[in-house]
Amino acid sequence: MEQFSQSELAKHHDVGDLWVSICGKVYNISGYVDDHPGGVEVLKDVAGSDGTESFEYVGHSEDAYKTLQRFQIGVL
Repeated sequence: MEQFSQSELAKHHDVGDLWVSICGKVYNISGYVDDHPGGVEVLKDVAGSDGTESFEYVGHSEDAYKTLQRFQIGVL
């Protein structure tokens, strides 16, 4: 897996180019934004940053974790 810096992650903060890190893993979720059950706004809040706290606070299902894995592109 490719390793990304926090500054590289921060460059990807737009809906059309949306990366987020969760538990030290980096995900490009640009292609999932429209399908996210919680809507685009919650994703925009964590775009280009560490979304671990928000992700865990919501209490996502096992299916959500499996879906997320498809979008992993690297690690921090």
